[in-house]
Amino acid sequence: MFSIGAGRAWHTGPVRVAVDATPLLEPPTGIGRVTRSTIEALIAHTDLDIACYSVTWRGRGRLSDACPPGAAAHARPFPARLAHRLWARVGVPWAELLAGPADVVHGMNYVAPPTRRASAVVSVHDLTFLHHPEWCTETVLRFPRLIQRAIDRGAFVHTGAEAIATEIRDAFDVDHHRVVAIPHGLDPALGGTTEADGAAAIAGTYVLALGTVEPRKDYPTLVRAFDLLAADEPDLRLVVAGGVGWGNDEYHEVLASAQARDRIVSLGYVDETTRRNLLSHAAVLAYPSAYEGFGLPPLEAMQVGVPVVTTDAGALPEVVGEAAEIAGVGDASALAKAMLNALEPIRREELIRAGTENIRRFDWADTARRLDELYRSAATA
Repeated sequence: MFSIGAGRAWHTGPVRVAVDATPLLEPPTGIGRVTRSTIEALIAHTDLDIACYSVTWRGRGRLSDACPPGAAAHARPFPARLAHRLWARVGVPWAELLAGPADVVHGMNYVAPPTRRASAVVSVHDLTFLHHPEWCTETVLRFPRLIQRAIDRGAFVHTGAEAIATEIRDAFDVDHHRVVAIPHGLDPALGGTTEADGAAAIAGTYVLALGTVEPRKDYPTLVRAFDLLAADEPDLRLVVAGGVGWGNDEYHEVLASAQARDRIVSLGYVDETTRRNLLSHAAVLAYPSAYEGFGLPPLEAMQVGVPVVTTDAGALPEVVGEAAEIAGVGDASALAKAMLNALEPIRREELIRAGTENIRRFDWADTARRLDELYRSAATA
């Protein structure tokens, strides 16, 4: 937990924070949702002066409409790829050119621009680019150098879980007190309708997986686990709701060879209403990720009284606490046993009660207050 150390100066006057809102210009993702909710929480729960900036050419002209009410928009188009190359090599253009005058600039998505006078905070959500470079694009593989350059310029590093903060301290040349774990909040629960709509109408009992079909989500292990479970649970189905990502050949191969393939439903990308309906009516949420920096879907499942099965990957054990069945990464047998446990009535009720208690730890008002403290300390430092 970040706190102001004894004798540390703290900026007590008005503080202007420029937040990178570029993720709001892209199709909705976990980082995009966190960015929007962070900005809204800072506006609602602090007296900071919040401005949004973006680093994009393709998204030019859309920032004003994308920013939450109450945040000023400073839109000066600049290509992200060119900016990243310049920042890694020569340290220009300065953030103030893109964001206007600021006391603190917060890069929400692994990249904090160099600044002329402002202090900087950079959010590093996970270290996939170090642990699994084979899953990363060329752009993402440049993040380590950009992060270290920001640290060398004095940036604080923010992340959502202490497990990831420890990884960052081990991976980068950084003063440990400058790496700050502040958990994300949890948006209000939006339950599904009594009857799911249209294509989302999945009758009966099903295990739900939410998220893009890509290697990091490890759906091949989930399919293998479901195959082990299916014979003993003849009425159970597996529903996978997520857009088609890259590197999903193994998933389709395992799916094609599964004995219970006729009971596995792949819906592809679903809209928010369908997503809520699917989650609200699920018997279990399965989140078999091979690596995760936080993990919102398990918390969203707990909000609507759905038990969670997940893995011991990255920050997931820290986020779910004692409120989920946890299996080892890639262990289909353990994952099948975890799902079977979560379906058992007594254990199911225990998980639901524990989940209701667990989600109280994730409050956007608290997140905003702790970020306010971080910004004021950074502004002084």
